[in-house]
Amino acid sequence: MGTLTKIIESSLGIPAHIQVNLFATILVVLLLWLIRLTIIKIVNKRTEDVRTRYIWRKTTTYVVAVVGILIIGRIWFIGFQTLTTFIGIFSAGLAIALKDAISNFAGWIYISWRRPFIVGDRIQIGDFAGDVIDINMFDFTLLEIGNWVKADQSTGRMLHIPNGKVFVEPVANYSQGFPFIWNEIPVLLSYESNWRKAKEILYEIIEQHTMKLSQKAEQKIREASEKFLIYYKKLSPIIYTTTQASGILLTLRYLCPPRERRGSEDAIWREILSRFAEHDDIELAYPTTRIYSRLLEKQSAKQQLEESPQSEDGSEDKPAK
Repeated sequence: MGTLTKIIESSLGIPAHIQVNLFATILVVLLLWLIRLTIIKIVNKRTEDVRTRYIWRKTTTYVVAVVGILIIGRIWFIGFQTLTTFIGIFSAGLAIALKDAISNFAGWIYISWRRPFIVGDRIQIGDFAGDVIDINMFDFTLLEIGNWVKADQSTGRMLHIPNGKVFVEPVANYSQGFPFIWNEIPVLLSYESNWRKAKEILYEIIEQHTMKLSQKAEQKIREASEKFLIYYKKLSPIIYTTTQASGILLTLRYLCPPRERRGSEDAIWREILSRFAEHDDIELAYPTTRIYSRLLEKQSAKQQLEESPQSEDGSEDKPAK
């Protein structure tokens, strides 16, 4: 070993103590990599759950990275004889050189500890919304929803957002606490429609589609109330009545899971159109525009005068009393 060290030192100019440090570093990296690989293989053999495998893969990566930094740091920097000294100097250097990176790392610690969201949650942070599909030390990844796609459906784009955003942007979580959202469907009827009958039909439709959800929501409310101050007096669907310029507006308000918003609207609207088609006294309204032409009105009035019946003496016939 000593002979090999001398040969390398004479040929490459690398001092003996540097060679020892390099050898120790390579050995540590290989050892930690093998430990992580072994743990992942054991987990993959024991479970087929994608979420469990993901958590173990990410956790072992973080643990191995931190342990590797600490061990390799003590190998190369002889002055760092204590763990406290090493961490202090290492943190001070990073804070000066990598302000944004430190902010993102602190955001990761906050996300891991406070858990404002986890992988699988649907969230909105600032102007961005989507499903959380990955959380790293410096950023997290969303599968985007909304934007040019309606009803909170996926656009197919991945958004990589720095973890530090959790300190400066509000985070809205669709999934935690109370895993339902209130959705509304506006139904506009003409003023000539039998709106009372229409409202009864809408109640039948919405209760048919949401009754099971309301029962499940009551159970979730009781569970969430143990952690959050969530209180709803009414969880069953309701229909509000108001008027618009074009007709009578009936607004359906009901609970639905965040990812089923568009599907529920589709099912409810198909039922509404089918049921309304069975009644002649119910019709949907829409905005209309009337165009007035003074010239055309004059021509129409003149034509009516010319076509009106007249008596022999030239006077207009009057209807008999």
